[in-house]
Amino acid sequence: MGLIAFVPLLLIFYFMLIRPQQKRMKEHTALIAALEVGDDVLMSSGIYGTVVQIDREMLEVEVADGVELRVARNSVSEIVDYDTDEDDAAELTEADSLGDEA
Repeated sequence: MGLIAFVPLLLIFYFMLIRPQQKRMKEHTALIAALEVGDDVLMSSGIYGTVVQIDREMLEVEVADGVELRVARNSVSEIVDYDTDEDDAAELTEADSLGDEA
């Protein structure tokens, strides 16, 4: 009888904790594999930069003119697309100005 109650608990544990973590790991692995020279990236430390060289497990990231850091490939948390951010900001500004007129 106790075993029957234990099985749903295991299923809940799997779907709430294990499965989402596996999905995040797959997405991060795909992100790391898709890195190319010239990509703007955000590191897990919060540093923004541009990839200038890719080695097997290391990246060289330019964070300012003439300043390059060697970092582990796994420390990249996301690829940044600055064009999308500007478009979103322009849309928000336009929506705010339309709301002021009403």
